[in-house]
Amino acid sequence: MTVRTTETGGRPHFAVIGTRGYPSYYGGFETLNRQLVPHALDAGWDVTVYGRPGSTRPEDPSRRAEARSVETAGVESRSLSTLSFGLSAVLHALVHKPDAALVMNVANGFWLPLLRARGIPTVMNVDGIEWERGKWGPAARVVFQAGAWLSARFAGTLVYDAEAIRQRWLDRFGRDGLVIPYGAHPPGPLPVPAGLEHRGYVLMVARFVPENSVSAFFDAAAAISRRAPVVIVGSSGYGGPFDERAAALAEAHPGIQWRGHISDDQELFALWQHAGVYFHGHSVGGTNPALVQAMACGAPVVARDTVYNREVLGTAGRFAEPTSAEILDAVTELLLDPSEQERLSEAVRRRAARAYTWDAVCDAYLDALAGRPPAEGTVVDLSETREPERRTT
Repeated sequence: MTVRTTETGGRPHFAVIGTRGYPSYYGGFETLNRQLVPHALDAGWDVTVYGRPGSTRPEDPSRRAEARSVETAGVESRSLSTLSFGLSAVLHALVHKPDAALVMNVANGFWLPLLRARGIPTVMNVDGIEWERGKWGPAARVVFQAGAWLSARFAGTLVYDAEAIRQRWLDRFGRDGLVIPYGAHPPGPLPVPAGLEHRGYVLMVARFVPENSVSAFFDAAAAISRRAPVVIVGSSGYGGPFDERAAALAEAHPGIQWRGHISDDQELFALWQHAGVYFHGHSVGGTNPALVQAMACGAPVVARDTVYNREVLGTAGRFAEPTSAEILDAVTELLLDPSEQERLSEAVRRRAARAYTWDAVCDAYLDALAGRPPAEGTVVDLSETREPERRTT
């Protein structure tokens, strides 16, 4: 795949399809946008980001005015939003014909044949193994698997955010690609959040979906809160039982705080930086952007024991099975060991600085969009710090 320059000889131009827009603070794709867009502009690209109405912050001080934000139409629902907004963005791109398209989420694989027919080179970030997420019913899982098959068939370049995801795609679809994880910025010293003590509280940050071990952590939260405050950050985005349970826990237990979704980076970074334990319960996906940023902030981590979390943390974290008893034991043990907290804090900072920098991540995406993929297919080599044996769950 080779990117053309524009007919007028100007700057090369790529479009981002499949996110909520720029700048947005919804999830990992939007985090990538906020880093990639200014990096690409500084590197000589023009960028258009397709998004959804009401999902961006036009007045955000970090927003680069040169970036083009285009809102398109779609159906705002959990089952149809990705497909419908993806289609309307692709139709707009077919008319304006960028030099390349960065497409997010395999559900948008249905529209890749249209981009190929128009002669628009594509780079597809497949995200995680979407059809294994607990929030989707049988019909949605079939849609995601069909989208994955079409992505493997029609994408110009596939991007996996972890080596374990790459291996899953090789095994299932016989399609290789690039491993480009997420990055993080070390925030520098931040004040201890009001009402909390440095290394004196337990933090969970997650979207409220079953595969993020939300239920198991909630089961353990009351017992944990008898030893230290528990701060819960996140929501489902659509309301529902998990949100109701988080609110009930906070009301019933003075030691539990539910702060909902936090879009202020500095507030969230401070919570990670000063936590005594950060519990990371994500199970379906590859390199999780929240985990990488928590590492850059120096949070001592207890993570759900999965091949993905072990790939990211290596020997710099502790791991637990997704049961309330295991989570309680692992969190409590780390809370009571200040020297281990500091050892893990320094270890994750070093690992993030070595393996997960935004400059390396953004350069790799621009290389892929320009048809210059890294020779070895990876941004960094984590082999020196990976544990020799990892679980496959």
